[in-house]
Amino acid sequence: MACLEVCNEVKFKEDEEGTTNTLDGSVDMHGRPAIRAKSGRWVAGIIILVNQGLATLAFFGVGVNLVLFLTRVLQQNNAAAANSVSKWTGTVYIFSLVGAFLSDSYWGRYKTCAIFQIIFVIGLASLSLSSQLFLLRPKGCGSQENPCGTHEGYQIALFYLSIYLIALGNGGYQPNIATFGADQFDEEDHREGHSKVAFFSYFYLAMNLGSLFSNTILGYFEDEGIWALGFWASTASAFAALVLFLIGTPRYRHFKPNGNPLARFCQVLVAAVKKGKVNMPSGGEELYTEEKKESSNRKILYTHGFKFLDRAAYISSRDLDNQKQGLQDPWRLCPITQVEEVKCILRLLPIWLCTILYSVVFTQMASLFVEQGAAMKTTVSNFRIPPASMSSFDILSVAVFIFFYRRILDPLVSRIKKSDSKGLTQLQRMGIGLVIAILAMVSAGIVECYRLKYAKKECTHCDGSSTLSIFWQIPQYAFIGASEVFMYVGQLEFFNAQAPDGLKSFGSALCMTSISLGNYVSSLLVSMVMKISTEDHMPGWIPGNLNKGHLDRFYFLLAALTSIDLIVYIACAKWYKCIKLEGRFEENEEQENFKV
Repeated sequence: MACLEVCNEVKFKEDEEGTTNTLDGSVDMHGRPAIRAKSGRWVAGIIILVNQGLATLAFFGVGVNLVLFLTRVLQQNNAAAANSVSKWTGTVYIFSLVGAFLSDSYWGRYKTCAIFQIIFVIGLASLSLSSQLFLLRPKGCGSQENPCGTHEGYQIALFYLSIYLIALGNGGYQPNIATFGADQFDEEDHREGHSKVAFFSYFYLAMNLGSLFSNTILGYFEDEGIWALGFWASTASAFAALVLFLIGTPRYRHFKPNGNPLARFCQVLVAAVKKGKVNMPSGGEELYTEEKKESSNRKILYTHGFKFLDRAAYISSRDLDNQKQGLQDPWRLCPITQVEEVKCILRLLPIWLCTILYSVVFTQMASLFVEQGAAMKTTVSNFRIPPASMSSFDILSVAVFIFFYRRILDPLVSRIKKSDSKGLTQLQRMGIGLVIAILAMVSAGIVECYRLKYAKKECTHCDGSSTLSIFWQIPQYAFIGASEVFMYVGQLEFFNAQAPDGLKSFGSALCMTSISLGNYVSSLLVSMVMKISTEDHMPGWIPGNLNKGHLDRFYFLLAALTSIDLIVYIACAKWYKCIKLEGRFEENEEQENFKV
């Protein structure tokens, strides 16, 4: 009898759940409130995880060996190829701002992901066709022993059009797919809330598995000169990802876009300028507070600092007259929460600027590390190791250090601090990431010194000209992977936690823009170093023949610059004031989480 009652109760709950709407405000594809049992959850989540793995495989199938394609097929020298890859990678992340803006303001995440994935597939198909028909001539060229000949201008133009379509497609898609996956879980429901936390771990795992496959299998074929096969495999993977994504359409949950945030920012700045001569009262009293509307966004409490912006919320006599007439000019009077949104972003900018130089270090893994590896001994018996596949050690390092941080270091720090805080703060983790990045550059510089010691100075094609094994690069790749766990993961968490509720996508875009600007700064730095170091007819630090250059000096220069950046970062982190939110978290808990 008791068993029958339990079975009836479970059946009643299942029937009840079948018609229960989600509590977080998500809707289905028709704009109606999403029904919990018929939408989202792990059915949609697994589709998105596989989609991300396939898309990552496709993207890195091109990006991981692009520097070698430029040198062997398009006949660019090492410095020019490194600059081209840095600019291309930087553009990928610049386009992430476009995707985030369109998603939050107008299209929503589903439509944005679908459109940019279509562009991604078109770019990959164009690259595959142009390579097979025009660029890989004479037939069979593109390997280390058999570089290709010269190309017509239109062929080069078609190549660059293709890779920048890939940059646009992947850049617009990437900042939205993780958030769209998290949208499939209702955090207001206890069980789905736990699943949402787990989703991010699986998402990162899917991304790394896709990258690992492209770095090893596809990287091997491309390094052997079988470029067309590698590019067509990437195209097929991206197309499969797109089809899978569209198949899941009836199951997805959606959130409606929030409108243009740029207008809100401009309104605060214009209103503050208009009241530039107003005598402001001390404290946050007498500032305009908008009546609470139905919104999922939490109210931001008043903070001291950036006093000039407070003028935008000051209620002048003219504003009182407008209110009496039922009028409100948002370009003259803004609620204090809107003003605090601008303050939050301004406080994030110094921290964000300090992360750019780290991205300069990170981008060397896809350019100069590959060129350095190509000039080392890459053979074991009769098997040749593609230099780009060494980035697999970065992926393995990321996996190891995630486990090390979550399971060992974080609990250990919590016990040592003897407080309620959970281990290292996000700002502390980002600082540790900078320290490890310095070690990575020092390690790369030392390896280069020994590579030069065992290298043949006079050689026409200097790939493999040093007797030093490529496996000596493992420490620098491992250091980069460890620094990612502390810097990039901490950075993503920090910007998402400290961005206002209505600007979470902007917080994620800041992380990707940091990587973008890091690539552009790297390109600029390489150009400046080559201009200065080639004076008086010297070969320069990064010549076509690395055996005649001093790549080690460039690595040590980056280590010195990152050390200076670390000092500036510590000062900015000590100055930083965290966001004060009304709602889920206690203020003292917020303060504890962001102490330096």
